[in-house]
Amino acid sequence: MTYCLGMLVEAGLIMMADTRTNAGVDNISSFKKLHYLHNDPDRMVVLASAGSLSATQTMLALLKEGIPHKHGARQMTADAPSMFRTAEIIGDAVVIARESVEEHLKASGINGGVAMLLGGRVGSEPLSLYLIYSEGNFIECQADSPFMQIGEHKYGKPILDRALRYDTPLDEAVKVGLLSYDATIRSNVSVDRPIDLIVMSADGRPNVQKRLDDDDPYFNELSATWGRLLIDARDKVPDPPFL
Repeated sequence: MTYCLGMLVEAGLIMMADTRTNAGVDNISSFKKLHYLHNDPDRMVVLASAGSLSATQTMLALLKEGIPHKHGARQMTADAPSMFRTAEIIGDAVVIARESVEEHLKASGINGGVAMLLGGRVGSEPLSLYLIYSEGNFIECQADSPFMQIGEHKYGKPILDRALRYDTPLDEAVKVGLLSYDATIRSNVSVDRPIDLIVMSADGRPNVQKRLDDDDPYFNELSATWGRLLIDARDKVPDPPFL
């Protein structure tokens, strides 16, 4: 399992993905799930994936080669005029990859499904964030709910619902996102560090790209501080009057 998070606030875009993958309790390893498709001044496109690793790798290979088109010319994300069109091309690649993988995995009953978070900008358009489903369809992130999750998301969602708004500053949004990961890692062994992080500022500042390893001092401090604050908050909440 995995957990990938995208947050689109007024100040910018944040993409996070853990690296744990497992095929049973005795076969746990790490695999990069946050990828730059393009990292140029006029085209910054980031993709996070959850689900079948076979389908993900097949989909990424298809995107490099181009998606077959009925008129002969292959569709390339490098030629897409917008993020919307980029999402359409990736949706087509997801369907082709899933169907290819599931055909080979059908006998063993393994699911070839995959989900994607797509974020970035093309040209001068605003930053955008999309959730692409295994069926190839997608939805776009909106200001009234400025985050999207795929994978093992239920443990990290409450803090996002309570603490993240569209006007949250970029550094605070990163903090909330990492607290979401801390909650998930605490409750689910299938999600763990290293965590890959990419931050794109709406004002055009250089992207921040970082990997938070098992010994990352900031994440360790964040986790310990949050734990102490939760205990303090618990003590300050009124006791039940019926006990």
